[in-house]
Amino acid sequence: MTSRSENWPSYVINMAENTTRMENVSNQMAEQNIAFVRVNAVDGRKFDEAETSKVYDAAANKKYGKYPLVGPEIGCYLSHINAWRTIAEGDAEGGFIFEDDFQSDQYLKTVLTALSNDERDWDMVKLFAFNPAVPLANGRELTPDHIIGIPYRVPTCLIGYGVTKLAAQSLVKRADQARFFRPVDEDQKFVWETGLRVALVARPPIQIGDQTAQSGTVSNARRGLAHNGISAKIRKALHVFWYAFRYNYHLHKYKRKGRRS
Repeated sequence: MTSRSENWPSYVINMAENTTRMENVSNQMAEQNIAFVRVNAVDGRKFDEAETSKVYDAAANKKYGKYPLVGPEIGCYLSHINAWRTIAEGDAEGGFIFEDDFQSDQYLKTVLTALSNDERDWDMVKLFAFNPAVPLANGRELTPDHIIGIPYRVPTCLIGYGVTKLAAQSLVKRADQARFFRPVDEDQKFVWETGLRVALVARPPIQIGDQTAQSGTVSNARRGLAHNGISAKIRKALHVFWYAFRYNYHLHKYKRKGRRS
């Protein structure tokens, strides 16, 4: 492990009206003496059709996406791009990005310090997974209480993660070159497209926290897109099945290629 002088900076994505979430985050970070910068979240609910079409490729989503994106998901993607851009243009070798609805344990600062000084055989490292028992390849000790390794399948959710400066630059370049058509956390699962090595910290130092939000949630917005009728539900089920099949096929192909090289 190489010794470095200071931790990477931390950024918290927060919508201005979600004051309760911001207060919760501030209290948690203060308890562990973790400095952070607030990133003003983009409110995709306020986008008109023209603004949405500039950043979101609805045609590609219909063909290659799992579900149509709703306003909060579009804003969420743009918010993460803004955070990546800040890291890409900053002086530090990387940064940590959090959404404002996480709940940390007492080890968060210890993990952030270890990751900032890690040898880094990864480009992005996730601090949370819904399944805490995700198998990790090449797992090694990060701290006496945590291990780090590469999951076969990248977990969904970007509630908290670290990204190197080079990786942030790559993500920003990719975002500038083409419109997105999947949610930001879903996109990071397609590692054969991003080219990033995505690691995971086992015994995640954060969990999903209070979901209360004055701005509403993705789930609330998605209820308005519910499909009615048996034929519509069947078509949607077939589409989701085909989406999963393609993902698993390409993931298996990518992993086999990596084992041979």
